[in-house]
Amino acid sequence: MRLFEGATDNGRNGLVFLAPARGTVPPLGWRVRRDDRQYARVLHGLQRLRGQVYLEDGAIREAQLISDGRHWQPSDATSWHLVAIDERGNVFGCARYSHYESEVGFQDLGVRTSALAESERWGSLLRTAVEGEAARAAGLGLAFAEVGGWAISAEKRYTTEALRVALATYALAQMLGGCIGITTATVRHHSAQILRRIGGRPLSVNQQDLPPYYDPQYQCQMEVLRFDSARPDTAYHRAIERLREQLLSVTVVAPECAPALSYPAAAQVPITTPKPVLWPVAS
Repeated sequence: MRLFEGATDNGRNGLVFLAPARGTVPPLGWRVRRDDRQYARVLHGLQRLRGQVYLEDGAIREAQLISDGRHWQPSDATSWHLVAIDERGNVFGCARYSHYESEVGFQDLGVRTSALAESERWGSLLRTAVEGEAARAAGLGLAFAEVGGWAISAEKRYTTEALRVALATYALAQMLGGCIGITTATVRHHSAQILRRIGGRPLSVNQQDLPPYYDPQYQCQMEVLRFDSARPDTAYHRAIERLREQLLSVTVVAPECAPALSYPAAAQVPITTPKPVLWPVAS
């Protein structure tokens, strides 16, 4: 799973951003590298990580992967990605952040394919809850966001690195102007627990929380959580603030030409990836 050619400085972990292929990068002082081959290299690396982790967990079947082992989804090309690497230059974590500044419908979101959405009892309530969160975001002048594509390698799964990837998602959302968002998280490996810990809350309708559910597609218990990027748990305010400062030095990789959204042919792109920003020291 080696993605970066060189190790990070001082034996610490680092992060690189992928910008949405269809969109602009805000002028926040980021080093922006527009390079189609570079973009493909990073994107393919995180897709291979997802494919490896999801397959090992039994969350997907091998037939759901592209022939070179990548887990591809249409929203990959239109979203931000946080790609975490270890001190040896290997990708060990990623998350996808889909940022909608204009109106978005339930049918445009990944949560529409969840088992909860197909439930006779809970499906309509889920839609009502999600649309309510999107309307609340619009009323506050904020973007609406959907976070997904979580993957952490087995050796990093029970370390603070999984938490840092989640906190970096909050930091990115704040840097982009703030959002109200949702995420679908697995109970497996405590992913949902980590997200609750930093501020995620169950979706609710008329003061009724939507329950965790079993998703046969991923063969595990899942939860749909809501979050407000401006209101993480108070225990993490300082850590997120430090991440925002650190992430101003991140390298943002973007394509020169927007890639197609159709199912891709497998491809290998042997090219050096830019040096990542380092994680700040944990508080």
